[in-house]
Amino acid sequence: MRTSMKQKEKGFTFFEILVVITIIGLLAALVGPRLWDKISGAKQKAAKMQIEMFGTALDAFRLDIGRYPASEEGLKALREKPSNADNWSGPYLPKEIPVDPWKNAYVYKSPGEHGDYEIVSYGADKVEGGDGENQDVVSWKDVGK
Repeated sequence: MRTSMKQKEKGFTFFEILVVITIIGLLAALVGPRLWDKISGAKQKAAKMQIEMFGTALDAFRLDIGRYPASEEGLKALREKPSNADNWSGPYLPKEIPVDPWKNAYVYKSPGEHGDYEIVSYGADKVEGGDGENQDVVSWKDVGK
């Protein structure tokens, strides 16, 4: 009787562990790529939301000063008063200028080719153009278009 109790208490067999590892591997292979696509899309959406936040702050700056910050002043003008901005009522952003989800600075240009200003994140590859996570996120069009 004692011998059979000790055999049952030994734990998992090698075969059982192998089956569990195989199941975990299959789940990772099936779920992993889908999860990675969701993360990539989330970064694109986060960049677009930050750009929209900048747009709101830039509009408030324009209401006070009568113009958007020049390219040389950049987004920094939303936190620190430019020398030629007498009616500046900032800071227009509650925190420091954030970097994009890929840890790069946003590119700001005013006047822009697509409007009064442009804000661009070049995505994961840090260069103009690209698809997927490398796609640029810009102030003048929606993500994924």
